[in-house]
Amino acid sequence: MDMKGILEEFLDRGIREGCFPGAQAACGRGDEVFALCVKGVKELGGSEVDADTLFDMASLTKLLAPTMIALKAIDAGVITLYDTLGYWFDGAPEDKKDITVYQLMTHTGGFEPSFRLDKMGIRPEDAAQAILNSKLVSKPGEKVNYSCMGYILLGKLLEKAYGRDLKTLSDLMVFRPLGMTSTGYLPESGNVAATEIDPNTGKAIKGVVHDENARFLGGISANAGVFSNVKDMILFCRMLANKGKGFVSPAVFEKATYCHTPDDTDSHRGLGFHLGGTEFNYMGDLFPACSFGHTGFTGTCIAVDPTTGFWVILLTNRVHPTRENFGLFRLRRALHNALYAEASKNLF
Repeated sequence: MDMKGILEEFLDRGIREGCFPGAQAACGRGDEVFALCVKGVKELGGSEVDADTLFDMASLTKLLAPTMIALKAIDAGVITLYDTLGYWFDGAPEDKKDITVYQLMTHTGGFEPSFRLDKMGIRPEDAAQAILNSKLVSKPGEKVNYSCMGYILLGKLLEKAYGRDLKTLSDLMVFRPLGMTSTGYLPESGNVAATEIDPNTGKAIKGVVHDENARFLGGISANAGVFSNVKDMILFCRMLANKGKGFVSPAVFEKATYCHTPDDTDSHRGLGFHLGGTEFNYMGDLFPACSFGHTGFTGTCIAVDPTTGFWVILLTNRVHPTRENFGLFRLRRALHNALYAEASKNLF
């Protein structure tokens, strides 16, 4: 079966088995696109997904915006990996003042995975201090604790470093340079896949970020908030497959995609990147350990094999109508296996 057939088979299966209502997917190598497939509906009972439909990237935002901005900032000497929270935030308490940018980007800062900022009785502008005042769940540098809260702080740090908001920085430094004209925070298009049914309104969340903390922060946050589609994500994956050529320096790209947490059996981390090489990895069983990418809670992911330049994009709205839907996770691993196996027979 060719790549197009594999994508069609798995997206049809995902819709049939209720893993997601709609999806976009693509695969390729370097600048070449082998196949692109679009299936399903934007919301149950609604119109069909097309190649321009925007999906809520959820935590894939971490890679698309703050990670790329941070890598460019390192290249430019604006920040360093060993800058501390104490250097950038006057209100950093004693137990957090020595936490570094490196630890935020490798998720080894010790922050909680997530907690609801909107339940704390604070204003959005007080979010950074609230996170700084929160209790750590592990000693900084001790182990990987994947943390949206640490990444929100990274975004606030970058805003301080440049004196501009994250939306402006991501547009100027990432999306426009890569030609990603449909990608960004606060989408204006009405062609957007729905996410979860809001329990307060009984209506699907559509065109507004699904993540509660990002929503509290006005839809612009380092942990979530970016919307994109398969066309733009192809441009992003081409850049990654070409090891950042023309976008960031080879030196910083190599540093970013190197495994900085080899002793953690559950999660191998680069600088912002999720790496292969662990059991039950979303990339499946065949992508090599050096592969990199990221996932999003709403049902999005990308994977890139740097040894061959092979990449896969899968964008879904698996949280529609409810986040209590986990069928995507096995299907996603199986899809990556089938695509990589086919590529290895004919391309590598």
